[in-house]
Amino acid sequence: MEVELKYAVPDERTLDAIWHDERLLSMMEEETRSVEEFDGIYYDTADHRLLGSDIAYRIRKEGRMRVACLKWSGNTEGALHVRQELNVTLPETEREPEPDLSVFAESEIGPELSRLAGDAPLVPLLRSLVVRRSFRVDTGDSIMEISLDRGKIIAGGGEDPVCELEIELYSGSQDDLKELGEALAGEYGLKPEERSKFARGLRLLGK
Repeated sequence: MEVELKYAVPDERTLDAIWHDERLLSMMEEETRSVEEFDGIYYDTADHRLLGSDIAYRIRKEGRMRVACLKWSGNTEGALHVRQELNVTLPETEREPEPDLSVFAESEIGPELSRLAGDAPLVPLLRSLVVRRSFRVDTGDSIMEISLDRGKIIAGGGEDPVCELEIELYSGSQDDLKELGEALAGEYGLKPEERSKFARGLRLLGK
C-alpha cells in the first residue's frame, strides 16, 4: 500500500527552499539524502486493457537499476493519494528491458494481469522524466520520505512540466503525514496535486 501526499510547487526556487528547510533537516535521517534521475515508461495493450481496470504499469530506470511497478485501486482526496503498489527490481541489462507482466505472476494480482493482457503485446503509453531530490524524516512517531521532483511528462506529442513535492508515509500515522503536509503547504504556498504523473500523462492523450 502506498500512502502519500502530492503538492504542486510554484517554481524551482521553492523546491530549493524546501530542500534546505530547517525543520525538515532537523528530522532528517542520516545518509538518506540523494539526487537521482528517473526515466519511467508506462505500458499498456493497444486497446488499453490495463487502464480499463485502473492499473498502471511502469518500468523506470533509477540510476543503474530498472524497477517494474504496478499501481492499482487508487483513491485520491485532495493531496492524499492511497493505492496498492508492487515493485520488482529487474536484472541489470545494457538494453531497455521488454515490458513483461510475468514478473508479477506470483503476486496476488498476477492472475488478473494474465486474464486482462493475455498474449497481447504491451506498447509504450507515456513517459516521465524526473530529477528527484529526496530524504527521509523521522518525527519520533512516523517515518516519511520527502521527494522533490523536477522534470516533465511526455505523451501524445505533448509535454507537461513537473514541479512537485511528494511526502510518502513509510510507517506511523496518516495524521502525522497530513500535519507535516499542511505545514509545508502553508509555509510555501503549495497547492494539492490531485493528479498522479500517470493521470497527467493520460490527460495529454485526451483520456
